[in-house]
Amino acid sequence: MPTKTTPKTSARKTDDTRRGGKPAITSRTATKTAPVEKPKGATAEPPAAPKAPKEVVSLIEPKQKTVRKRTPSPLENKPFATLPSISRILEPEPPKTAVAAPPEVPPDQLAPPVTGDEGGEKVVHLKPPFSVKDLADAMGLKPFKIIGDLIEFNVFAKPSDGMEPDIAAKVCARHGFTFEKEKRKEGGGVHRVEDKPKPPPEPVKPKEEELRLRAPIVTFMGHVDHGKTTLMDTIRKTRVAAGEAGGITQHIGAYSVEHNGQRITFLDTPGHAAFTAMRARGANVTDIVVLIIAADDGIMPQTVEALNHAKAAKVKIIVAITKIDLPGANLDKVKGQLQEKGLAPEDWGGDTIVCPVSAVKNQGIDKLLEAITLEAEMLEIKASREQTPRGSVIEAQIEQGRGPTATIIVKMGTLKVGQPFICGRYSGKVKSLIDDAGQPIKEAAPSTPCKVLGFSGLPNAGDEFVVMENERTAQRLSEERLEEERMGKLAPPARPTLEGLFETLAEGQRKKLFLVLKGDVQGSLEALVASLSEIKSKKIDLEIVHAAVGPISENDILLATASNAVVVGFNVKVESTAANVARREGIQIKLFSIIYELIDQVKEAMAGLLDPETRETVIGHAEVRKVFDLSKGRVAGCAVIDGRIARNARARVTRDRQPIYDGGFATLKRFQDDVKEVRNGLECGIKLGDFNDYEAGDIIECYTLEKVAQKL
Repeated sequence: MPTKTTPKTSARKTDDTRRGGKPAITSRTATKTAPVEKPKGATAEPPAAPKAPKEVVSLIEPKQKTVRKRTPSPLENKPFATLPSISRILEPEPPKTAVAAPPEVPPDQLAPPVTGDEGGEKVVHLKPPFSVKDLADAMGLKPFKIIGDLIEFNVFAKPSDGMEPDIAAKVCARHGFTFEKEKRKEGGGVHRVEDKPKPPPEPVKPKEEELRLRAPIVTFMGHVDHGKTTLMDTIRKTRVAAGEAGGITQHIGAYSVEHNGQRITFLDTPGHAAFTAMRARGANVTDIVVLIIAADDGIMPQTVEALNHAKAAKVKIIVAITKIDLPGANLDKVKGQLQEKGLAPEDWGGDTIVCPVSAVKNQGIDKLLEAITLEAEMLEIKASREQTPRGSVIEAQIEQGRGPTATIIVKMGTLKVGQPFICGRYSGKVKSLIDDAGQPIKEAAPSTPCKVLGFSGLPNAGDEFVVMENERTAQRLSEERLEEERMGKLAPPARPTLEGLFETLAEGQRKKLFLVLKGDVQGSLEALVASLSEIKSKKIDLEIVHAAVGPISENDILLATASNAVVVGFNVKVESTAANVARREGIQIKLFSIIYELIDQVKEAMAGLLDPETRETVIGHAEVRKVFDLSKGRVAGCAVIDGRIARNARARVTRDRQPIYDGGFATLKRFQDDVKEVRNGLECGIKLGDFNDYEAGDIIECYTLEKVAQKL
């Protein structure tokens, strides 16, 4: 109802203004009453005042103009047409004319819907990524309330910062909402959850009728500049060595050679490092190792390392003595050195094939190839061509115009063009196969070296190459492996340590202690080897995989990785590259400066491999005098007749000298108090585990179990 302004009320307002009252209230009242009556009448009715009426009129007039502009109904819908979300959040009284506005607003401008399920709960549907403000709008709250909740969860964020779904679910639960990541569209059906991609299955043992003889895979190893590549050059009748820098092999090559109708696959490696690097990744692709020794130099340090690597791989070894045409060649000296290293030549009564060859004059090459084919026949190397194709990466590189390529040696099955595959962390589809001569082929049988095109990334040497059912499965498995690597889940494998060998034995992982030994001088090294060899045990074997003079190098770490060995150094340093590789592969390096400490710690490690003996020690007996039935079960009232009864020990109940129960104590009480032990001559209440069949006269025997370490 509009009210009239009387002289009394105007005088009262003037007095309030003089006393320090708020003139704004007067102006607001005038603003509300002004539209009802004419402005002229409103200004004429109040009595004359000194200055206050003029000031009031001056304040009223601009506000009357602003109010009059916003009150007309034709302009009311336009500025508020985009605010149905606010009206929905505030939940006012039933709308009168604004009901038709929401359908006209595009769906992307509306706040995320809040729906109710069958139980009456409010459900918030948000699709990540979303911000703090988005969640606040969805629940109809101010962003600062959500930020306050986040602070209680030790999360500090701004309204524009993103939120994790699990944190959003906790915030929604505090306000009575249920959080869902994504809202299902009507009629869209339930989203199908894709199964986790399964790794490629392990190879199945093929049937006998599927097995066929395959070509042997031979690796040349030996000291630098002993003629490995020149010998390969003569066998392949190419000039490989002439095109290499300094005549030293700079890459890994795989070649296929045919001799008397039988094919042989050769791996020409830059020494034993790559051979061991592949074997460390589980790629035992080599069947036969040809140890190259120059007749004029004899066995050199790298020759010994190559021999140890070949022995650790447990492959057949054939010795080729090269450069027999040189004036300083001495075959008997080389054979004597082989005899000392445990490789007795056949003509000296041993079982190691020794072939003198000369690559320059083409002498003894046929005998070497015949020895390889003969050894392959003795080994009966077979493979199935019907199985799922599998292989190992020998080398990988990025070629211009081809992208990532890898040299593969097929171990089983037949690899064909167009097959999807997974190799390490990367997947792909075989776009092309190229043989060792550079010619394209359609398929590759077992033991066939070939270059594969179609990788999504560059694999590592030694990675397993497996053909998958379809390309989608291979891609998903590749994405999962890459994600695991990014998240740090591919931790370095657990390697043995001198302190933790007992735990590894309990898991059935080790039965021997393998060592890679490095010394400062030859005399100390021989003394260490002799002292460690004297450690004898019927249950534990100590095997020195490699022993040499010099600092601990990267090759030593690779050998320890492949053999699951511990690297022990005596008065030597560790190269920086070796330390980085050891840290990455999880290899333990132990350095000593006193020989007795080294031997004692190795003995302790070997003793730690033995299963400890469990000994039983009886500490006391108690006789059951009376049985009490309580609400929590039956309790035996006992008297300790000798020794003591301990709460943390074990107990055995015997009746007529026959054991009827063996277990631990549930309660041990002296009167109403729980006690840790009761000594001889005292009475106590005993309750054993879940045993309730007590009888007067039973004997409760208390004993402890001790694990005693065995000695060598």
